[in-house]
Amino acid sequence: MGLQSETTPTLEKEDIQRIFLGFAVEAQKQMTEDLHLPKKKVIVLAGPTACGKTDFAIELAKDLPGEIISADSMQVYRGMDIGTSKVSPEERKAVPHYLIDIRNITESFNVVDFYYEARHCCQEIHRRGAVPIIVGGSGFYLHSLLYGPPSGPPSVPELRKSLEEEMEKFGIEALYERLRQLDPQYASTITKNDKQKIIRALEIISVSGQKVSKHSWKGRRTPQNFDFHCWFLYRPKEKLYERIEKRCEKMMEAGLLEEVKQLKKEGLLENSSTSQAIGYRQALDYLETEQTDVDYCHFLEQFKQASKRYAKRQFTWFRKEPLFRWLDLDMHDPEIAREMVRQDFEMRL
Repeated sequence: MGLQSETTPTLEKEDIQRIFLGFAVEAQKQMTEDLHLPKKKVIVLAGPTACGKTDFAIELAKDLPGEIISADSMQVYRGMDIGTSKVSPEERKAVPHYLIDIRNITESFNVVDFYYEARHCCQEIHRRGAVPIIVGGSGFYLHSLLYGPPSGPPSVPELRKSLEEEMEKFGIEALYERLRQLDPQYASTITKNDKQKIIRALEIISVSGQKVSKHSWKGRRTPQNFDFHCWFLYRPKEKLYERIEKRCEKMMEAGLLEEVKQLKKEGLLENSSTSQAIGYRQALDYLETEQTDVDYCHFLEQFKQASKRYAKRQFTWFRKEPLFRWLDLDMHDPEIAREMVRQDFEMRL
């Protein structure tokens, strides 16, 4: 308890009021805009890593025509190109892409940022007479888009930085123990090594004075000004895992380690989200070794296994999402699969 009282970051009452006032004004503005907008269609393409979402979305966008909004939590960062399989400049010229390369590596980007920026992009794309196509595998981000962001307060950079400094000084175990004391219900749902969620939870508790377990999506409805057409693109796991292994190897051939070295110089370790991203975390660990052949083989295997575990979690997440229809990309010819999505888009109200 001594650690908690001595090290818990605090904000002045005026600062907290300012934060909540700004958030409330923005939320009210968004609600007012939503009430006056006609209901417009939006296509959402989710799916596990390496299933082929990007190629599918680009070809679909050419057919409609459409413009693509990324729902990838790491592609927002400049320089994280190889490890996130970011679309090439040529692909972006062929089809407009949004929410890519919009943050520096040391800046924060969270689910609330995504919610407002993605919805704004949808409105702008509709004004141009095109179809918004949201593409990504981040279930948390897509859930927020469909049902609204979590009811917790927005991130506070000063407080987050203080918590991250505390983590470096005392270790993540100390922060997890504090969270377990303050909100045992939420703490039991995450692991003691999940730095991002532990820090975010303590941030919410510090700013709002409420337990994270009290904040939820319950009682919220799908935003009424958008008609979401949601698809989960996938492949049988055996074939998907083969694709994942090949993609990891291609990333290494393309220079992933060199990319991580450069990003480390630019402040990769200052951002707890980016430094924990799959591929980047394993690469950072490898760079701390003697970098022998054995070390490299271990690193590559860890990279592949982490990617497969992530794909498995994506399957689990989207099984609980009722708005998504599943489409096996191995079962259908690509053109037929796109036609299924197009027909649904054109026919369904």
